[in-house]
Amino acid sequence: MPVSLLWAVDVYGRVYSLSTAGQQWEQCRDAQMEFKRVTAAQQCCWGIACDNNIYLNVHASDLPVRYQEETYENQRWNPVDGFSDRLLPSDRWQLSDVTGLQHQPLDNFRLPSSSWEWEGDWYVDENFEGEPTEKEGWSYAIDFPATYTKDKKWNSCVRRRRWLRYRRYKAMDTWAKIPSQQTTLPDPFSDISCGGWEINEEPRGRLSLWAVSLQGKVWFREGIYHHNPEGSLWEEVPLPGEVVQISCGPGDLVWAVLWEGQLIVREGIGRDCPKGTSWAMVDSPSPDVGATHVAVGVNVVWALTKDNKVWFRRGVNSHNPCGSGWISMVGEMIMINVGLNDQVLAIGSEDRAVYFRQGVTSSELSGKTWKVISVPRDGDRSHSSASAHSLQSAGCYFCGEVRAQSLVTKVRSAGPAVLEEETIPLEGEVKAPDVGVSLSPSQSVGPLDPQWSNVDLEEAQGQQAQTGAVVDTADTSSLSSVATFTLAMEDPYGVDEHPMWAWVSGGGCSVDSHTQLNWFNSMVQSVQSMSLSVTPAQTAAWRKQIFEQLSERTKREMDNFRHYEQAIEQSVWVKKGTMQWWRDWKPHKWIDVHFALEQFSGPEGNKDGILFIYYNFYEEKKYLHAFVNEVTILVPVLNDSKHSFAIYTPERTKQRWPIRLSAATELEMHDWLALLSVSCCDSRGIQGPPSKQAIWSITCKGDIFVSEPSLSLEAMPYPTPCDQMFWRQVGGHLRVVECNSIGIVWGIGYDHTAWVYTGGYGGGFFQGLASSTDNIYTQVDVKNVYIYENQRWNPVTGYTNRGLPTDRYMWSDASGLHECTKTNMKPPSPHWTWVSDWTIDYSVSGGTDKEGWQYAADFPASYHGHKTMKDFVRRRRWARKCKLTTTGPWQEVPPIPLSDVTILPCAAQSSVDVVPLWAISNKGDVLCRLGVTALTPAGSSWLHVGTDQPFKSISIGAASQVWAIARDGSAFYRGSVSSQSPAGDCWYHIPSPSKQKLKQVSVGRTSVYTVDENGNLWYRQGVTPSYPQGSSWEHISNNVRKVSAGPLDQVWIIADKVQGSHSLSCGTVCHRLGVQPLEPKGQSWDYGIGGGWDHITVRGNSMEPPRVHLPSLTERTPLPVRNTEINSSAVGC
Repeated sequence: MPVSLLWAVDVYGRVYSLSTAGQQWEQCRDAQMEFKRVTAAQQCCWGIACDNNIYLNVHASDLPVRYQEETYENQRWNPVDGFSDRLLPSDRWQLSDVTGLQHQPLDNFRLPSSSWEWEGDWYVDENFEGEPTEKEGWSYAIDFPATYTKDKKWNSCVRRRRWLRYRRYKAMDTWAKIPSQQTTLPDPFSDISCGGWEINEEPRGRLSLWAVSLQGKVWFREGIYHHNPEGSLWEEVPLPGEVVQISCGPGDLVWAVLWEGQLIVREGIGRDCPKGTSWAMVDSPSPDVGATHVAVGVNVVWALTKDNKVWFRRGVNSHNPCGSGWISMVGEMIMINVGLNDQVLAIGSEDRAVYFRQGVTSSELSGKTWKVISVPRDGDRSHSSASAHSLQSAGCYFCGEVRAQSLVTKVRSAGPAVLEEETIPLEGEVKAPDVGVSLSPSQSVGPLDPQWSNVDLEEAQGQQAQTGAVVDTADTSSLSSVATFTLAMEDPYGVDEHPMWAWVSGGGCSVDSHTQLNWFNSMVQSVQSMSLSVTPAQTAAWRKQIFEQLSERTKREMDNFRHYEQAIEQSVWVKKGTMQWWRDWKPHKWIDVHFALEQFSGPEGNKDGILFIYYNFYEEKKYLHAFVNEVTILVPVLNDSKHSFAIYTPERTKQRWPIRLSAATELEMHDWLALLSVSCCDSRGIQGPPSKQAIWSITCKGDIFVSEPSLSLEAMPYPTPCDQMFWRQVGGHLRVVECNSIGIVWGIGYDHTAWVYTGGYGGGFFQGLASSTDNIYTQVDVKNVYIYENQRWNPVTGYTNRGLPTDRYMWSDASGLHECTKTNMKPPSPHWTWVSDWTIDYSVSGGTDKEGWQYAADFPASYHGHKTMKDFVRRRRWARKCKLTTTGPWQEVPPIPLSDVTILPCAAQSSVDVVPLWAISNKGDVLCRLGVTALTPAGSSWLHVGTDQPFKSISIGAASQVWAIARDGSAFYRGSVSSQSPAGDCWYHIPSPSKQKLKQVSVGRTSVYTVDENGNLWYRQGVTPSYPQGSSWEHISNNVRKVSAGPLDQVWIIADKVQGSHSLSCGTVCHRLGVQPLEPKGQSWDYGIGGGWDHITVRGNSMEPPRVHLPSLTERTPLPVRNTEINSSAVGC
C-alpha cells in the first residue's frame, strides 16, 4: 500500500503530518503560518489559517498540474478580401469560445492566482480530431455553427482555428492562499471539510469542498478537479438553521451540526449534483445534551456531544444517509475525524492527544479500542526507554488510563490498558469493563495508590500487591489486560513538554486492517524491554554461549563415530549427452554444450540429483548447475526449427528466464524430458496420478500441467510462494480445464471437443514407469492456423498487394510484424499435420464483405466489413486446419462441442451425490449436465437452459450460484438453482462495469470475479445469501487474462505484462495474497510460473490452511476464549 499522510494541528496553530510508514510528526513548510484546522485528501490538504483565509497545499507528484486555455479565431469569406476578420453582424465574435457565444480575446485571459504561471505564449493548434491540418490550423465549414472539416471545399464560407496556451500550478508542497474571486465575499470561515472523490471519476481528481462561515452559513466550492485544484467559485447552500461544523465523506455523505445541537444530513448528492438538493434533520444522540461535532466516512457517522461523549451512528449507507440509531461509545473526546476506509481518529478532551480507533473493518465499522499515537514531533528530542517523559506519558501513549503527575521522576505504576467497548444499549450510562477498561485521563496517581474511575476495583486491587507482575501487553482483537510494572528510573535530562493537539484529519491517510503502523510500537517495546530487563549485550552473550555449546556437542558426537562405515550404500549414476544451450548473456544465441544428470540415492533411501551444463567462455571451461529438487517445471518448447525445452527453478521463475536446451532430435528431447521429470518427482516423493486437490493449468500451446498444493499454499500470513510450486506434465492437449475437489476434471480441446479425466497419469511422450498402464486413451485435437492477406489502395490500379515501404508484409500474421505466406507457413510443431487447404475465413470480428475483406483507413486500425471513402487499406484472413494425435488420461464426451465448462467447487469432505456441471456450447447455448458423480464423472445427458442471446462464459459457485457472460459482454445471474431444480428458473441481468465488456467469470465460495475484454479484473461487491446478485463492481487489477476463484475463495489469475529480468512476460500464473473472509479482495499478487500460460483452475483445492498463532514476546499463558460477565455487560472475547 502506498505511503499516505495523517494531518494534525497543535494548539499553537502549527501543522504537522505523519506518514503511515513513519514514526515522527513532520512539521509542514511555512512554519510561520498558524492554522485553526485542516481537511485532507490524498492529493492535497485544505486549511483555515488564523487570518480566516483558506489555504491549499497540493502534494508534489511526477504528474504536473496543467490547465489548457483555449479560444477560437473565426473568419468569414467575402468576394473582395477572401477570408477575413470582417464578420456579419449576426455572426459570432472574432475570438470566442467553442460555442461562439462568449467573447474571448487573447489578452483577456488572466492567471487565476499567483500560484499559477504560464508555460509559454499562445500558439495555433494545427491538429483537427487527431489529424494534422493544413498550414495555420484552419478548419472549414459552410456556416456558423456547422460541421467542420480540415479540408477546404468550394462551399466553405467560414473557417476557424483554435489558439492554445497552458498554465501550470507551481505552488506544490506549500500553503497557497485561495483567491475569493467574488465581490460579495462570504464572511470569515470557521470550518471546512473536503471529500466526494468517490462520487464521480470524471473529471479526474474531482473534490467536494464544504465550508462554514462565522454567521453559520454553508458554502460549496465549485470546479475542483485535478487541472483546477483551487476550484472556481463559492456557492452558498440554503440551510434550515445556523451551522457550526460540517463533515463530508469520500462518497455522498455530508452531515452538519446546528447551533442548537441537532444534526442535518444532505440528501440528493450524486454524480450530476455533487452539492445535493435538500437537508434532513437528525436529533442529537442525547436528548438533554446537544451535539458539537460530527465526522462521516463512506458508511459511518461519528458524533460528539457537549459533554465530550462519543457516539456511533448505525445503519448509515448511500441509500439511508440518515442512519437508524445512535450507539454510545467509550471515551471522552473534543474532536473526531473519519479517514479513508472508515478509519477513525480523535483528540482526547483532557490530554489533547491524538487517538486512533483500532479494529475498524468493513464488518465491524465501530472498531474495538482507542489507542494513542505515540510518536515524537519533528525537532523534539528522541524518547529513550530511560526517559521519564516516556514513563510519565505511558498512560497517555497507551490510551491514557493511568496518568502520572507531570513533574515526578519516579513512577511506580503504569499500565498499557486500552479503551474498549462492546455493543452498548441506547439507554443508560456507558459501563466500562475491567478487562480493557476505560480510565479517566484526568485522574492522577500516587506512587502506591493509583486512582481508578468507572471500574470495578475488585480484581485491580487484588493485583495491586503484586508489584512487578508482568502481563501480556500485546494488542489483541477483543481482549486486553491491566498490567502493573515497577519502574524506578530517573531521567537525567528532565521532562519534555507533552504535545497538545487541536485538530486532526485522516482524509488522505490510507489505513486498513492489514496496514503495519509504527505509530504505537516505540513505547510498547521500551516497556517490554524494561519489564523483561534484557539488554542487547546480554542477548549477544547468550547467543555466543549457546553456539559454543552446540559446536562442542556436534564435534564430540561426529568424532566418536567417524571411523564407522556407512550402513546404507549410496548409489550414484550419471547420464551425459550433447545439446545446445540458449546462453544467458547477450548476444543470446544457441551454443554447443555438454549436459549431464547426476542422480544419487541418499543414506535414507531418498533420491536427488544435480544438472550440469558445461560450456566454453572465451576458451575457458565453465559450468552451470541446478539441483533437481529445486527444478519447478520442465516445459517443452516445440517449433519448426528446434526440439527444445525449458527448465525453471524458483530464481529463474522470478527472472522469467529459464535454462533453455535443445536436443538434436525429437526422440532425444522426449527421452531427456521423461528422465528429468521422473527424477524431479522422485526427489519430491511424488508418484502416481494427481490428487483430487491438484491445481491444473494449461500453456498457450495446449500442454497440461498439475501441481500438488501444500497445506500452507493459502495460509495466512505466510503462504508458500508461487515460484516454489512444482508442476509436472500430464499427457493430452486442451484449451480449457476445470476441476473440483472430489476428483471430477473436464477439459475442452481447441476443436471444442469435451474430454473427461479418467484418473490415470502420463501419456504423450511419458512411457514405462512415468505413465499408468490403464486409463490412457488416444486424443485428437484440431485447430486453425491463420494468416492475413493485406492490400493498399492506389488511384491507378485500386487495391493491390503493392504497399508503401513502411507498410506491413502483404502476407503476415495478425500483428503484421512477421511474414507468413501460404507456402512458408508450417504447423505449430512437428506433432501437428495439415488436414485441409487454405480457405477464406468469414467469421472475423467486425464482419467482412462477400469476398472476406475488411477495410480500414490505415494499418493498423479498426477494421469493418464495408468499404467507405476513407478506407485505403484492406485485409482478409485465411485459415487452414491442422490435427494433433496424442495420448493421455482423457475420454471424449460426445456429441455437443463446448466453449466453456464449470463444475461445482465442493468442500474437502463433501457428501454431494450428484455434482452440478454447467457448460456453454460453441454456438452459445447454456447446458446443464445430468448424472455427474465421482463414479461417473462424464454424466449421462445434457439439459438445455434457455437464453435470449448466446453466451460465452459460465461459472457455478459453492452455493450453486450460477453466473454467466453473454457474447455482448453483459453479465447474468441464474436464480433458484438447487438440487431439486438443477437448471434454475430465470436469468437476472447484471449491469457490467462502466464502459466495459466482460469476457470471463469465476465464482468461488462467496466471491464473484470477472475479467473484461481490456484485461481488467473486477470483484462483485455486496454478494450475500439473501442478495446473491450483489450490488456493484470493484476494480481489482489490470493486465489479467483469466481468473479462477476456488472453494476457499482463493483467487488465481493468468496475468500479462509481468516484468522479468529481460523483458515483460505474458501469461504468468499469479496468486492473490491476503484473501480472507473480512477482506475477500485480498491485498497483492504473488507471481509464479510464466510466461506462456493461458489457463489455470484452483477449484479443486479445498484444503483449509493451518491456522498460525503468532505469540507475543511477553506471552506467558494462553488467554481463555469465553464470554465473561463484567458489571452486568457481556464482553465477547
